[in-house]
Parts: sequence; C-alpha cells; structure tokens
Amino acid sequence: MKLTILTCAALLIGATTGAQAADKVAPVDDATCQALWTTVSPNGATISKDKAVPYIVDFTMVDTDSDGTIDADEFKAGCQAGLVKAK
Repeated sequence: MKLTILTCAALLIGATTGAQAADKVAPVDDATCQALWTTVSPNGATISKDKAVPYIVDFTMVDTDSDGTIDADEFKAGCQAGLVKAK
C-alpha cells in the first residue's frame, strides 16, 4: 500500500514538473529581448499581465517579486530562462 502511494506521488510530481518544463521556450538572446521589451514597454515602465500576454509564457514565474507587474530586469531574466516568446 505504501509503495502504491509513493509511486502515485512520484508520478504526480513528475507530471507537474514536466508540464512546467513544456511551457518554456528557447531562451531569447539579449538583442532580441531588448527589442521585445521596447515593443512591449516603449517608455520603459513596468508592464501588467494584459500587456505581457502575447510575449510571456507564465506571468507569475516572470513576476519574481509578485507585485503584479514585470519590470525590465524581470523581463530580461524571463528571456534568459525561456519564459519569453520572440513570437
């Protein structure tokens, strides 16, 4: 019984991890990332979820300080982590 429970738990954890990994895309190079940031935020201000939708794979993972917006540093980190799409 314990083995069955452990096996099920391991499968669930693996499925969750696999789903998160599947959401990632190829990392975006610095020049492309900067161009995308300028497109999304021409004035350099933070962006909200509605402006990020076509570019961000998972908003909550890029919004590392959980303030509901993404700044330039978070966006750049998202590019490097494969969480920003170059379209």
